[in-house]
Amino acid sequence: MIKSIYSQKIYPFLLRAYVWYLRTPERSLNEAYKTALQIQAVENEHFNGKKISRDTGRYSSSVMDYFESDLKKQLKNIRMRLTEFKACRFFLNESNQKEALRLGIEIPNPSLILEKLKVIDQVIAKYNIPDDYEVESREIITNQDTPVIVESTAIQQKSSNTVSKKIVDKPQSKAQTTGVLPRSIFSTFSRLQTELDPNAEQNIIQNFRNSRKRTLVAIRFILLLIIVPLLTHQLSKNLVIGPIINNFKGSNEAAIFLNYEMEEKALEDLGKFEERLKFENLIGTVALSAENIEIQMQEKASEIAEEYRNLGANAIKNIFADMLAVAAFSGLLLVSKRELAMLKSFIDNIVYGLSDSAKAFIIILFTDIFVGFHSPHGWEVVLEGVSSHWGLPASHDLIFLFIATFPVILDTIFKYWIFRFLNRISPSAVATYRNMNE
Repeated sequence: MIKSIYSQKIYPFLLRAYVWYLRTPERSLNEAYKTALQIQAVENEHFNGKKISRDTGRYSSSVMDYFESDLKKQLKNIRMRLTEFKACRFFLNESNQKEALRLGIEIPNPSLILEKLKVIDQVIAKYNIPDDYEVESREIITNQDTPVIVESTAIQQKSSNTVSKKIVDKPQSKAQTTGVLPRSIFSTFSRLQTELDPNAEQNIIQNFRNSRKRTLVAIRFILLLIIVPLLTHQLSKNLVIGPIINNFKGSNEAAIFLNYEMEEKALEDLGKFEERLKFENLIGTVALSAENIEIQMQEKASEIAEEYRNLGANAIKNIFADMLAVAAFSGLLLVSKRELAMLKSFIDNIVYGLSDSAKAFIIILFTDIFVGFHSPHGWEVVLEGVSSHWGLPASHDLIFLFIATFPVILDTIFKYWIFRFLNRISPSAVATYRNMNE
């Protein structure tokens, strides 16, 4: 029975998945190649064969926004498809190629692959010049020791961008950043020079647009980080993993209990049901004979067994669905390095832009929740919930060991961040935090 189900349902599904995996490099390369040809077609038709930019095209601002947004989507698609191509080619070996030939999958000619990659590289090479967002991303990645703080006004933002570009071009030590004259004098001259600039209004509008785009990209990326893993978890659990587990469960007698805790809880539920029946029989609420009590006990035992069998199957589904959700989350982080850098800048702007009292309040709130006096009870509830989610027995020794080590590590990280970054960026916030904490 099990062999027939495997040969009729599971094996064809696994075979289709394996064929899809073997075709992934060719499929990914073809999609990247088609997208590159689409970009070339737009360049030839609207920009005289040159790159898509405001300098080479004589169009209005709204039309250029359309071209640029479409170009960003196409370039992102090319990067994702090339990542898939490289990853699948890395894991393919000679045995996989022989198996592909046996299944009737034609292996593309290496010269054809090189030709397509050459066309893709020619298209991508035109757009390697960083735009405003990528400049900010590189500044954030380069200056990891100093968090980037975007000023509230466009004039200050322009001056800070100039300073950050100088820092990127030539790293300076702490002694070199201290000049003979105070910085406020130079900042005053820079502000006057900016205010007298005839293009100041245009620069303010352009900086505001760039800031708004960065904020929208960061918020959209946060939503993607939340929605993509949740959708992956639910879709994979209900459409892929669920039917496979249900087939195995229906084909044979699956284990009722995954761990001893589930068995003990089932026995406890059955014992309470039996005691309730006997109590109701004694007080005269229901009149049941010993035979009727035994029949109801058997029905209740079957009901409890089915309930815990479903709980065990659901826990197994959660394990595989969580693995796929983590893989989707990690893949999204790998293919979105620019958005990740912009998100880091967005969070830095929010955190370091708060008032000193607000910073101290948030720090005390987080430290009390995660590493405070009452935090072990919360960690215990979370770990027991995770164990139940995966169908694992809640080992109290491991839970107590985790509580004894992990909050200490978090507390050390909080203190290091306060000493390393916050104390240098906002010493008054650190003083406020110490006064409030005392």
